[in-house]
Amino acid sequence: KQLNNPLKKPRSKKNTHHFTDVHDLPCIEKIVCTVGETPQPIQTNITGKFPEWISGSFLRNGPGKFEIGNQKFNHWFDGMALLHQFKISKGQVTYRSRFLSSDSYQANNEKNRIVVSEFGTVSVPDPCKNFFQRFLSRFELPSKSTHTDNANVSVVTYKGDYYVSTESNIMHKIDPETLEATKKVNWRDFIAVNSATAHPHVDVDGTTYNMGNSFSLKGSYYNIIQVPQTKYSSEETLEGAKVLCSIPSTDSAKPSYYHSFAMSENYVVFIEQPLKMDLLRIVTGKLRGKSVSDSFFWDPKLKTIFHLVLKKNGKVSSFQYLAQPLTTFHQINAFEEDGHLIIDMCVSDDGQIISNYNIQNLRKSGEDLDEVYNTLCRIFPRRFVLPLNVDDKTPYDQNLNSLPNSSATSLRIAKNKIFCTHEDLHGEDLHEYGGLEFPQINYGKYNTRPYRYFYGCGFRHLVGDTLIKMDIQGKHMKVWEQPGLYPSEPVFVPSPDATEEDDGVILSVVITPNKDKSTFLLALDAKTFEELGRAEVPVNIPYGFHGTFNATA
Repeated sequence: KQLNNPLKKPRSKKNTHHFTDVHDLPCIEKIVCTVGETPQPIQTNITGKFPEWISGSFLRNGPGKFEIGNQKFNHWFDGMALLHQFKISKGQVTYRSRFLSSDSYQANNEKNRIVVSEFGTVSVPDPCKNFFQRFLSRFELPSKSTHTDNANVSVVTYKGDYYVSTESNIMHKIDPETLEATKKVNWRDFIAVNSATAHPHVDVDGTTYNMGNSFSLKGSYYNIIQVPQTKYSSEETLEGAKVLCSIPSTDSAKPSYYHSFAMSENYVVFIEQPLKMDLLRIVTGKLRGKSVSDSFFWDPKLKTIFHLVLKKNGKVSSFQYLAQPLTTFHQINAFEEDGHLIIDMCVSDDGQIISNYNIQNLRKSGEDLDEVYNTLCRIFPRRFVLPLNVDDKTPYDQNLNSLPNSSATSLRIAKNKIFCTHEDLHGEDLHEYGGLEFPQINYGKYNTRPYRYFYGCGFRHLVGDTLIKMDIQGKHMKVWEQPGLYPSEPVFVPSPDATEEDDGVILSVVITPNKDKSTFLLALDAKTFEELGRAEVPVNIPYGFHGTFNATA
């Protein structure tokens, strides 16, 4: 099956795989427009009502600057990080935003050009140098200054402190009150990793787990990272971090890309997917004038591998759990039940998605925009059930999933291999909403535990255009939608006197690309999914990635 680059206009429709046949999508180019920052809090215009009990700050992260001087970033993931704060108190909401004063941001602004390469954009040689100097600069080894610290993906916590993160080795500690960066933190100062994800998991006892790559002459490794919950001084950051275990890549020259991982009560689960990175292409990228994104490729001949790691000692399961080729960016939840490990995650059967999110695609209109969308494989929530009590005596070729009311299967196919098929965590009606991404749950109470509800964005466009609540029991869903409005990742805030899993509020920043300065923070009753209120912001905000709620007493 030939899958061509959807960024190039196909000579004929036969050359490009189309997953959907959608027409007349509205243009959303203003979703990726550069905006200014609002460092001082401003009042919002509230309609409806925000519950009096909500007290704290909804913190968001995402790109906010897509050009430097007369040079443009190529990919959505490249824009300069803009941090947002919606502060909620006694039914009132204020808004502020601030560009992350990263080294990349400062260097770019100082030179008024793109100095530091990003995921999809290669920095341009200094025009003040002569031709020979510019030519030689392509052969320079990557230096400290050429690694981006543009942490534009998420807001996370370690030891109770807030950090903004991307997928490099650099994070920035921030003050959640002012959004100012207070300390640049390098994972390499604590453990031997080249990068870490922007999606750590926090355990019940406060211990934080993450994953990071390491590349050396010995090969490529996926490392499970453990950060203790205790902080002995206010200046501390990642002290005490350790690598729990290292899993060698199946192909040391072409490791898998991963955006996140799953965690249950006793296990960390790493999903090695056939979305690969060619390390040689990355190393020679500057010489070839190519960005890191150019080194990503999808290999559908490979199976997906689930690696199980015991949290208490870092031991990797001798059994590999296999599945058909898939890509997953975000897991929903994972928990253990009756000798099984259940993993719920948002899954696509194709791995071309990253290239589609070039900024030029997000700014397209008409048939060109429809073409981009239709060449994107839809993402759906799925459940995999991995049997834990397996050994040499486990029978072959019979379903090892003994859970009632579960259609997922697990078959032993070789000495240390179990092949798994999924169960859909949705009904047919989700197809009408273009699948689901940016999943969230009542994390504080139900992560790593059996649960019933998850929330996400429906994707009838290149970005979320609906909010969805899924009830796993019966696979029923509730939807919030309004034409021309594009909600971002829904975050669940539990009510203080909650007795049920969905007692609380869903917060989502809703972007209005075709209406100037009318973006708003939306509050929904998580139980009924009815709108409670909205706080309209008199500035434009681009569509962002991830956020968190910082509750205050």
